[in-house]
Amino acid sequence: MQSIKEKLNKIKEVGDNVVKNNSYFNLILIILVAFSSFGLGRLSFLEENQSSINIIPTSQAGRNQNLTEQNTASISSSQKFSNSITKPIGMYVASQNSDKYHAPWCSGAQRIKEENKIWFQTKEEAESSGRTPASNCKGI
Repeated sequence: MQSIKEKLNKIKEVGDNVVKNNSYFNLILIILVAFSSFGLGRLSFLEENQSSINIIPTSQAGRNQNLTEQNTASISSSQKFSNSITKPIGMYVASQNSDKYHAPWCSGAQRIKEENKIWFQTKEEAESSGRTPASNCKGI
């Protein structure tokens, strides 16, 4: 029991020393306020930029739906986003101007202009057109 009282007295002494030395106490207080203010500001910025998620049931597709202006705006923005992503039409892509074919994720495939892309479903289909696998594209 005596050892617990001694430890409590030591803790109180440390607390009293911090309060007596106002410079350390003030410095610690300023640093804590600065970090907490930065954290709260950063958190509020992240929450402002999050967009809401709208779920449209697929069972009602094709029926006339009464959409509010907000839903229509969110749908049009999501359509713009999905249209900006190039969707692969096949498993392999080649250029009209080249005799090599690539996987869609390879760097060579990403440099091909959209109007020059030729898509193939299978490796055999690409090779039957006279093309060979690109040497810089691993996995084909």
